[in-house]
Amino acid sequence: MTMRINNKTGWLSSAKQIASPNFDQRPNRKDISLLVIHCISLPLGKYGGEQVEDFFQNKLNIQEDASFKDIENLKASAHFFIKRMGEVVQFMSIFDRAWHAGKSMFEGREACNDFSIGIELEGTDQDAFETPQYHSLIAVTKAIQECCPSIIKDRIVGHEQIAPGRKTDPGVGFDWRYYLKALEG
Repeated sequence: MTMRINNKTGWLSSAKQIASPNFDQRPNRKDISLLVIHCISLPLGKYGGEQVEDFFQNKLNIQEDASFKDIENLKASAHFFIKRMGEVVQFMSIFDRAWHAGKSMFEGREACNDFSIGIELEGTDQDAFETPQYHSLIAVTKAIQECCPSIIKDRIVGHEQIAPGRKTDPGVGFDWRYYLKALEG
């Protein structure tokens, strides 16, 4: 599966596009040099609904689940969301700063949102991810690397690596070895 990002707009042509208001301008658009892998499900461990898309658009119905009360006023987003069956949703241009990493640090540099792209996988930090998700993740990553050549293997991390003690995703169910090896081929 080959995917392409438009070098001018920063949008992946094959992704479903849903605009999120939760972004702003990067301090330096040419400084995109980190890819952060996350996971999310709303409610936790429930898959297939529209809740993640609603959450990233600030339209989540808080009454749907008691756990949503904890995130009622949180404004978050990611550039991409990959559903269990591999569907890719994009919320903003990769040239914009998504609000995915929070308080974070990579190689001594704080505020990873400034220089990173965030990809959310539908899942939890305990569950295994699906084969179609890996296929899409690999294709999206290769498209990102083609557009942003500074994002090399050593600059692809989990949220848990840039926010240790605060975050645990993508977690034990994510097969780093398979993913990184597939990027080489």
